[in-house]
Amino acid sequence: MNSISSIRILPAEAEPAALQAEKGEGPGFSSVLHSAIDDLDQLQGQAETKVAGILGGNGADVHSAMIAVEKADLSFQLMMQVRNKIISAYQQISSMQF
Repeated sequence: MNSISSIRILPAEAEPAALQAEKGEGPGFSSVLHSAIDDLDQLQGQAETKVAGILGGNGADVHSAMIAVEKADLSFQLMMQVRNKIISAYQQISSMQF
């Protein structure tokens, strides 16, 4: 009899991201984190541009500026929570005795 573990349900190109990461394929944690920081920086830049447009009297839309500022703020808050979780995990790992 063949064992069940030898049965392959998904084709190789449809593997879950966790399995790809174990094999060294796909983006790593640091590249995902860097891209999230870059996205946050872009949102902050867009918000600054829209607020500068309002303050400069260029006839910019106040509503779109407020939406851009809120997007940047929420993204920053999310990034801070991710940072806090990473620091907490690091502290837990560093306190373990091997």
